[in-house]
Amino acid sequence: MRILLSNDDGVHSPGLMALYQGLEGMGDMEVVAPDRDHSGASNALTLSRPLLVEQHPNGFHSVDGTPTDCVHLAVSGLFDKPFDRVISGINTHANLGDDVIYSGTVAAATEGRHLGLPAIAVSLVNNGHYHYETAARVVRMLLEKKEPLAMGPRCILNVNVPDLPWDQLAGFRVTRLGYRERAQGAVPVVCPRGKSRFWIGAAGSGQHSGLGTDFEAISQNYVSITPVQTDMTRHEALNSLHHWLGELA
Repeated sequence: MRILLSNDDGVHSPGLMALYQGLEGMGDMEVVAPDRDHSGASNALTLSRPLLVEQHPNGFHSVDGTPTDCVHLAVSGLFDKPFDRVISGINTHANLGDDVIYSGTVAAATEGRHLGLPAIAVSLVNNGHYHYETAARVVRMLLEKKEPLAMGPRCILNVNVPDLPWDQLAGFRVTRLGYRERAQGAVPVVCPRGKSRFWIGAAGSGQHSGLGTDFEAISQNYVSITPVQTDMTRHEALNSLHHWLGELA
């Protein structure tokens, strides 16, 4: 197996190193990650300038671009040998519910899927204990399954792992995405030169976090595994939209 590892927290992230160490022996691995934190970058692709790729003493590669840039370059020309799958993470915080819309971690995985590779995004639901090794072990178990998983051409696995030692996990649950409450308001600050600036407010808590959601699974110390697709069409609304448009459709 030839595995591409990436993330959105940057090439020096402890979660990325823990993932690399946790998957040693699984196959030939390459690491291509942003040169700095790109959390919240979503699926942004850099088209306005060329990208700089640098190799570090540990063999990891960094790109002065987004997570999507990293995976795109790695799969489409940076290496001579093709990859078998893409793993993105371990993200330093959760990617639950609406987080997947903004997440660079999820974006790196979906870019791999767009380029034809099975992909997993993995995040630690961080509570300050930083049990990255638990999340890495979860990914290793998924990769060790002998039976291939057929999910369709535009689908990835979004995996969230409680920040617990391995023996304290309650198990695994297949989940759907919940929804977050509205984010907190922007936070105004004043820079030393007297100009106003704003921090984006913190994400809201889980609003729709009921039975079967990723929020609910995590709250009970289960690993949450959600199949996420990039087909954003609301198929159930097609007939009603045709009816509403009438002669215009």
